[in-house]
Amino acid sequence: MDPTRTGPIALAEARLHWLDARQRVLSQNVANADTPGFRPSDMQPFAQALAGVQGAVARTDPRHLAPARDARAQRERRVERSMDGNGVALDREAMRIADTETAHALAVGLHRRYLGLFRTALGRNQ
Repeated sequence: MDPTRTGPIALAEARLHWLDARQRVLSQNVANADTPGFRPSDMQPFAQALAGVQGAVARTDPRHLAPARDARAQRERRVERSMDGNGVALDREAMRIADTETAHALAVGLHRRYLGLFRTALGRNQ
């Protein structure tokens, strides 16, 4: 059994792949900020993408917390358009890019720490 393909390391790697794809989508939005009629897009939330791969998260006990609905996502669906029909708001895209960058730094940090734990356990911490 390969410990890097299960648990937190695999989850961090999946998150990094998702964040990479999201950064590409957001950069396309910014690049087309002046394109008439362009509609910005975004990735589905990581939790939904992960649920599609691993199966839906189930509440096995009524005392478990129910998944929260993202009110911010509901508000962002109503996109205001400019006179030329472009729906890109650079301030909104900048916030999404910053969120993605912060999440990327966190995922990389977690990945490094878990690999460091394995190296320490193997006596190879240098």
